[in-house]
Amino acid sequence: MKTTLNLPSRIRLRQVLVGATLVCLTVATPAWSLDLMEAYSAAMAEDASIRATRAATDARRERIPQARALLLPNLSANASRNRNSLESTTADFRGIPATNNTRYGSSSEALTLRQPLFRKLLAADYRQANAQVDDANAILEREIQNVAVRVSSAYFETLLTAEQLALVLAQKTAFTTQFDAARKRFAAGTGTRTDIDEAQAAMDLNVAEELEARQNVIFTQRQLQTLINRPVDNVATLDPSKLVLTDPTPALVEDWIELAELNSPEIQSLKAQVEVSRYEIEKAKAGHYPTLDAVAQWSRTDSDSVTTVNNRYTNKSVGLQLNVPLFTGGYVNSQIRQALADQERANAALEATRRDLGVRLHREFRGVTEGRLRIRALEQAVRSTEQVALSNRRSFEAGSRTLVDTLNAEQQKVSAQRDLAQARFLYLISKVRLNALAGGPKTVVIEEVNGWLKR
Repeated sequence: MKTTLNLPSRIRLRQVLVGATLVCLTVATPAWSLDLMEAYSAAMAEDASIRATRAATDARRERIPQARALLLPNLSANASRNRNSLESTTADFRGIPATNNTRYGSSSEALTLRQPLFRKLLAADYRQANAQVDDANAILEREIQNVAVRVSSAYFETLLTAEQLALVLAQKTAFTTQFDAARKRFAAGTGTRTDIDEAQAAMDLNVAEELEARQNVIFTQRQLQTLINRPVDNVATLDPSKLVLTDPTPALVEDWIELAELNSPEIQSLKAQVEVSRYEIEKAKAGHYPTLDAVAQWSRTDSDSVTTVNNRYTNKSVGLQLNVPLFTGGYVNSQIRQALADQERANAALEATRRDLGVRLHREFRGVTEGRLRIRALEQAVRSTEQVALSNRRSFEAGSRTLVDTLNAEQQKVSAQRDLAQARFLYLISKVRLNALAGGPKTVVIEEVNGWLKR
């Protein structure tokens, strides 16, 4: 028997089949995990701090056209129209006052072209504007480097808390197994009540550690989500087999300090600020210098006064205007002293940053060089503690070890694994920070670390 479906039934059947197919695809397709490069790209586009810095840099860059405009010719026009009413009272030869009311219109138009020829203040202001823009560009570059550091730190903290949670859950499984074994041994008459109590205490402590680990996972995911402005459900984890442990290049910390002196955005920003303060001194000293402008003017007036009613005057003039300051009450000298003090502050800030940058570079350099050795040592420690834990479990089953020995060995193994995970992430963040402090390429280290992740 053949059954024929009408059109609405066929449409409903097609919708059901499409929906079922989408559900199957959703279930079968694994969730795509966020990697470090994707997180960095998202932060560059969405992070509020970098967006604010970009806007501030764009605003500061307008200083150059503004300062240049003051050096260029200035053309202005003005016009006025007036209705005038003049009342005058005079006495005749007999001494009798007579009042006259005169009403008339007046107007004026003027077009003035002014070209600064010598203005020391404006020249120094233009050079200062260029230095201020250099400072703004360096601040933007520093913030871009900071984005790489902040995103990497948040990403690695997310990985670290996830790995710590996994270790706690693995420890929970081991403690549960040991608790069951202790109960069976006690029921068989070969164990003690103390073994059960100790296993129970270890399990209770593990529950508290699990709650803390889960809270840390949520917090670090939220921290990363704030930077990239998108939900963080799953992140690509570190693949230890891909991790390449190498010393920094160049191999001497002095070379890194030299690179930072040339390329560090912090140093470049402060050098630009020193230049800004130097031009501020020039601007202050310009108060003692004369100014010279070339002025061309065309003007026309109608009925300029009551005695020139219905008369029109047109005037054209070209000339030079010199302004010589004579005495300002000590104002200019005070400005010079203030600018000199600001320059001293800028120089001191530059020197302080140089010294502090050397300390930070040294710390991150050692974080890479010594971190590599620490990772190798902890890898060996993990292998040793895993063997100790295995030996203690077998000895406990054979009756030659107590449950306390087994629990201690298990705790020692988890501690070594936790230290190893932390050492790996400290090594990675030290690489990122070292490159950022020296002003190196922004994405080279990010791409290198991203290659060590697995989906």
